[in-house]
Amino acid sequence: MRPPPAAPYRRRVSNRELIALGTGSQVPSRARNHNGYLLRWDSAGFLFDPGEGTQRQLTFAGVPASAVTRICLTHFHGDHCLGVPGVVQRLSLDGVARVHAHYPASGQEYFERLRHASVFHETTELVEQPVTGDGVVAGGEFGELSALRLDHPVEAYGYRLAEPDGRAMVPRLLRRHGVQGRDVGALLRAGSLAVGGRTVTVEDVSVPRRGQKFAFVMDTRLCDNAFALAEDADLLVIEATFLEAEADLARRYGHLTARQAARVAQESGVRTLVLTHFSQRYSNMAEFHDQAAEVFGGELVVAHDLSRIPIPRRPRPE
Repeated sequence: MRPPPAAPYRRRVSNRELIALGTGSQVPSRARNHNGYLLRWDSAGFLFDPGEGTQRQLTFAGVPASAVTRICLTHFHGDHCLGVPGVVQRLSLDGVARVHAHYPASGQEYFERLRHASVFHETTELVEQPVTGDGVVAGGEFGELSALRLDHPVEAYGYRLAEPDGRAMVPRLLRRHGVQGRDVGALLRAGSLAVGGRTVTVEDVSVPRRGQKFAFVMDTRLCDNAFALAEDADLLVIEATFLEAEADLARRYGHLTARQAARVAQESGVRTLVLTHFSQRYSNMAEFHDQAAEVFGGELVVAHDLSRIPIPRRPRPE
């Protein structure tokens, strides 16, 4: 009997969605909180760029602090990190055992200040894993979490979560080979199974399944790494601070326009594009949609606070 396959075959109940906790930028408004994005990925919860008020936004979203397993900061401008003290203290208050934290290593001093901003009884083990350069920063059942340097006036990184490729079971092939009931699980565990005097392998009853990919690109000018992070992403969350009329202003301060963000998505083969991080100067959000739609042909979401956006489902095998 052949050894168990290396690729992940076991079936999982999908619980993958993005919750936009805040979609503003430097100045929060009545309609938009500072940044904050929770990616729920099966049993993992990636909290990206918790700005001021994130703890309260989690409450509004109906999400417990225990859902957070990793905190990922792109950089140390306040609208991307001032919520860290409240979140960290809430983790201990709610008895969360362990959370990992990723942030640019150059901001170690700032993270320490945020982590210990006030007196509290710390019980959560906060495992700090500073990002020192481009590459994989963490791995596990969720896949690989990578970081790439972006083009912003301060050191900033984008993040990419990539699930390894696997295989999807095909019902008609299972029926054809006489595999049913508990035998399906036995086949998955062993990689092959004797059925009716024949050996059936996982490859006989399945098709390749592309692993899902998620990308998070915040404050940056257009740069190669923005495209690299977004490549073939099922869902891309990307800043669109300005409209095209302010393209010069965007470039000066290290930001993107809606049209530039859409270009990144279109040229990178993104399935669903989520625009966010809007300047407080704008009230007509339809313009962001319209300018992006001129460039991007896939599913387009102009995020608002407490939006819940599912990771696009993979096509079902025939």
